[in-house]
Amino acid sequence: MSSPSRTTLHEWQAVADHARATGRLTLRELFAAEPIRAERFSFEACGLFVDHSKQRLTEGTLPLLIRLAEACGLRERIEAMFTGERINTTEGRAVLHVALRAPRGETILVDGKDVVPEVHEVLDRMAAFCRRVRSGDWLGHTGKPIRNVVNIGIGGSDLGPVMAFTALRHYADRALTFRFVSNVDGTDFAEATRDLDPAETLFIVSSKTFTTQETLANAHTARAWLLTSLCDEAAVAKHFVAVSTNAVEVAAFGIDTATMFGFWDWVGGRYSMDSAIGLSTMLAIGPEEFHELLAGFHAMDEHFRAAPFEANLPALQGLITVWNATFLGAATIAVLPYDQYLARFPAYLQQLTMESNGKRVTLSGRVIDDYQTCPVFWGEPGTNGQHSFYQLIHQGTQLIPCDFIGFIESLNPLGQHHDLLMANCFAQAEALAFGKTAAEVRADGVPEELVPHKTFPGNRPSTMILARRLTPRLLGSLIALYEHAVFTAGVIWDINPFDQWGVELGKVLAKRIVPELESAEDPKLGHHDHSTAMLIRRYREARSG
Repeated sequence: MSSPSRTTLHEWQAVADHARATGRLTLRELFAAEPIRAERFSFEACGLFVDHSKQRLTEGTLPLLIRLAEACGLRERIEAMFTGERINTTEGRAVLHVALRAPRGETILVDGKDVVPEVHEVLDRMAAFCRRVRSGDWLGHTGKPIRNVVNIGIGGSDLGPVMAFTALRHYADRALTFRFVSNVDGTDFAEATRDLDPAETLFIVSSKTFTTQETLANAHTARAWLLTSLCDEAAVAKHFVAVSTNAVEVAAFGIDTATMFGFWDWVGGRYSMDSAIGLSTMLAIGPEEFHELLAGFHAMDEHFRAAPFEANLPALQGLITVWNATFLGAATIAVLPYDQYLARFPAYLQQLTMESNGKRVTLSGRVIDDYQTCPVFWGEPGTNGQHSFYQLIHQGTQLIPCDFIGFIESLNPLGQHHDLLMANCFAQAEALAFGKTAAEVRADGVPEELVPHKTFPGNRPSTMILARRLTPRLLGSLIALYEHAVFTAGVIWDINPFDQWGVELGKVLAKRIVPELESAEDPKLGHHDHSTAMLIRRYREARSG
């Protein structure tokens, strides 16, 4: 039986009424009324200083949102997740990515079994393997040490590792080259391996089931590429390892199951970068720094679980997302890291947020037709984005809240570069919030006909996330901040952030179409709509011609 809509909650209606009552207030007015507003709306934990003062929040907004969270059972849902309840109800699974970073000796039960020892057993095996590769003790089939590592995965098995490698490249062993292959487009594999020596290359095949279509296609291509050069099936065991739970298929591929690193069905793909899926990350930065990454995750986990909502960074981040998307009508959120190492962070968040909360059905199966759920997340590093899409954020017709991410210290200090970078970061947030009125433009002596063009409406909300420097520990805390913010928003929207049925239909149809592309028979309209049948026919005719 479907549960009542969230909109029937008194607390929901109170937030909706508040949004209507305060909708005409501007950030200029809010700051004028409370000059020290930034102190009220700034919070700090786990190495992150978060300033929400440039969001469209009044003194009463967060208390109302917190009451809504309490009415939706957020505290109880947090405890249910941390204690191993099967909160992924559509798949009947626990959701325990928090166990992946639990310190040795903690206890987290799933069906009465403590999973923490298993987590550390895998971490210990990963560490031992990584030390052998990094030290040169692990030799390829011809006796050469490994110089190149290619991670083959897709979705969470790619986005997490490639984001983490890019973010932590400053800490990586520069004697090793890392490449990442995810797209089934042959170009991805061809370009990733074009300049590599097979005798010095290690492939990590990341697929829990070892059946993922795109990953296995790339893995078999990699196997053929290796054997074309080394000409011995025994070479596979020296140049391939697996992150999987399917020992039968891994062994059939030729990989030694001693170098198969497993994880569990309570780990979702987009929450898996700190599991064995992070093997490439550990190879790059070493086991010690990888454990620092895990420590950062765990610190934010503990903060999320224990801190009151009034000062709880992930809870507030999630509630403000709900405020902007559901109550203020923002269809997108821009994530704007002012650090080149975080270039892939927005792409990582796209999967984390939109695959988690891009849902139109509640936990009980009710179709949501009376409020908006997840906005579109997107972004690019500053200052590049300033010369492309910031125009729309400043003067376009859409409301686009922004998350700015900056650091006090650069990992690569060069002259005044970092001051210039951060000056732009702070200036963009200020310009978005306060804009420039027509009167101010005229005061600059601008001709009247250009005044409308040079007027900035302002009142564009943003959050500033500031940290001292980008370290593995800090990255862990930053990712966990967003992980738990996604969970918070999902609870308010009454959806399951941990399944992803929306990716299945396209996969099923693709499996049907593949043999039709290779067949001589005419595609039947009973199988497809007229457009798809026409495209299949045109593709085949062009290839055969």
